[in-house]
Amino acid sequence: MTTARDLALVALGLPPDRTVERGDLSLALAGAEAIDLLEAGALTLDDDRMVPGPQMATDDPLLGQAIDSLVRQEPYETVEDWLWRRGSGLAEVYAKNLEGAGLLVPARGRGLRLRSSRSLPTDAPERGRAAERQASGEPVLAALTSVLSLGDAQPEHHENPDEDAVTKVLGAVGDAVTELRAVRLRRDIEDAAFDNIWRG
Repeated sequence: MTTARDLALVALGLPPDRTVERGDLSLALAGAEAIDLLEAGALTLDDDRMVPGPQMATDDPLLGQAIDSLVRQEPYETVEDWLWRRGSGLAEVYAKNLEGAGLLVPARGRGLRLRSSRSLPTDAPERGRAAERQASGEPVLAALTSVLSLGDAQPEHHENPDEDAVTKVLGAVGDAVTELRAVRLRRDIEDAAFDNIWRG
């Protein structure tokens, strides 16, 4: 299982009183994919530019799509641009993919954890492993769930030759999610003001 798939399973497995915004999760999933690509050797960072490595095969179809979508011409793509481009609608893509793999089942009634999603997790072993990874405070997943306000665990320091690159990606995810939340807040304020004008 990739970090992105684990993150999707964790987000879709939230209790009934919690939600995650689809756009926030999409950005985090794009960041998780970038980290998976870094760890697989399919990608390196030059400052904030994503430099693709040689084409490589993967058993995960969505990670394969991520590899195929890397910009392979200089000056290459920034991490920020990748998050917004690759992240567009990515939460729904993961929901459908996991449903097709039998890891999610169609939801009945209300109480969806992912807004506009149609799926909830099964009790598959993959779901249990994702939950265990989150509970263990594994640094990357802990950082991503923290950005989404899904977990309380603080990431522990870990030795990793790509640590600086991973930190840059995690920072970019945090910035992008903050920016998206600010846009939503601004839109909500504007909508409320417009409604008040009509009611007044």
